[in-house]
Amino acid sequence: MKKPVSSGLAIVALGSNLGDSRKAILAAMEALQEFSSGPVLKSSLWQTSPVDCPAGSPEFINAIAGFAPKKGQTPELLLKKLRDLERKFGRTPKIVANEPRPLDLDLIAFGREIRNSPELTLPHPRAYMRKFVLQPLSEIAPELILPNQGKTVLQMLGAVESRETLRKI
Repeated sequence: MKKPVSSGLAIVALGSNLGDSRKAILAAMEALQEFSSGPVLKSSLWQTSPVDCPAGSPEFINAIAGFAPKKGQTPELLLKKLRDLERKFGRTPKIVANEPRPLDLDLIAFGREIRNSPELTLPHPRAYMRKFVLQPLSEIAPELILPNQGKTVLQMLGAVESRETLRKI
């Protein structure tokens, strides 16, 4: 029987569709350990179709990681660390929205925290509509209820209407 997942987790969605995406996602998952006070929960890797991306964008490798943030960590500090990590993996400033990238790290949730600023919206405003977030998240926290949502991750996954294709790899 799986142990219930705490609602105090930081949830990070990882994606890549440029370069060696599988290698980048696995290395980024390991790097997230630095921000955690315990073991990092890791989903499987999923090959997914691009969503809201420029025409001709390659498929993504996506995953989810969840961890207990270190003492004193805030959502804003974690977001800065995630942006720094993206740059270490070769991400450059966007020219076109949702263009191919070597690493994309989205902060989906930070415990029960709610934010609505130009820099950060928590929980992530589109997480509940994205299979590429919900499917891997359901592996590590199926019963998690994100702030401002009345359904579990599994319930949201069952209700999402999307043309996305996902394949576990």
